[in-house]
Amino acid sequence: MQVKTERVEAWEQGGRQPTMRQVEELARFFHRPLSIFFLQKPPQLSPLAAEYRRLPGLQPGHESPELRLALRQMLTRRDNALNLMGELGEVTADFALRAHLNESPAEVGNRLRAAIRITVDEQLGWSNEWRAWNAWRAAVENVDVLVFQFSKVALSEVRGLALLHALMPVIGINSKEIPEAKSYTLLHELVHLMLAAEKEEAPALYEQRSGKEWAQVERFAEIATSHALIPEVALRSEAGIAGHVDWDIDATRRLARKFRVTPLAMATRLRESHFMTWAQYQAWRETWDKYVATLPPRKGGFATPVAKAISQNGRPFTQLVLEALSANRITTVDASRYLGLKFEHFGKLQTALWEGPLGLPPDE
Repeated sequence: MQVKTERVEAWEQGGRQPTMRQVEELARFFHRPLSIFFLQKPPQLSPLAAEYRRLPGLQPGHESPELRLALRQMLTRRDNALNLMGELGEVTADFALRAHLNESPAEVGNRLRAAIRITVDEQLGWSNEWRAWNAWRAAVENVDVLVFQFSKVALSEVRGLALLHALMPVIGINSKEIPEAKSYTLLHELVHLMLAAEKEEAPALYEQRSGKEWAQVERFAEIATSHALIPEVALRSEAGIAGHVDWDIDATRRLARKFRVTPLAMATRLRESHFMTWAQYQAWRETWDKYVATLPPRKGGFATPVAKAISQNGRPFTQLVLEALSANRITTVDASRYLGLKFEHFGKLQTALWEGPLGLPPDE
């Protein structure tokens, strides 16, 4: 704010008032609408932990400022999407996929895979990990789920999350994640949405399970996700072609590359289908962790404003905003604010949407 600390304290205590320009700067800094400073009292907002699923190691109410901002932005996008659909007379159905904890997680994974309609031949034909990620994302968006990406949040805090709503639920993916891992995280969060749809999960604020009990839920989601990503028949076919008994790092990486998943996800899947014993998997994991520790930090790539807007907002929300703009339901200023994109780029944005999913867009 470029003012003395004493001046800010005087604002907070009511002794002085900021200028209008300073109020505008405060609104930008806090990522809040300007009008919030003119209310008679602070608005009563629901705790953010009442929105997202329980996350490992994250205590409700103790989210980092970066995560809190990302959550508010995703919730706002969802609200905007619902409002725009109402303006356009469009109807969306409740999220239809369901899962029970008393089911076989492998069967849940198979049902999920069937619902999103990605064939094994299609998966094995993807030319790179970015096309794989875009295909998985588009498939999940087709089952009435909004998929957003968020940045500036440490991977150590959260890789992905789910906002548990029956109507138009949201999956958020950390853009710092590599594309192969994003695909796993995406389906993992989809499994949690399936469980929440059958009241098997509650938002983080209301989840009462012990740590041990929650670990069992996470294990269920992991197994279901691994079977959705790598169906049993396809795994046995490709593993048989590879002809390996001792799945070392190189062999596992080659098989993982075929399915466009991480080597760790593939090793976990091999263990799940008894290609590895627990002892072999633990030895593999120890070797893998040592290898990963030697790798240099991943550098962020460059994304054009259009690629960044589609990456963060997802194609369905982006198209919805453009449709509302075309129908004169919102202004160009509204559309620019909804997408975080200057209006001068909207022509290129429309072209990008016509051409289909982007193939190789860095997210940062």
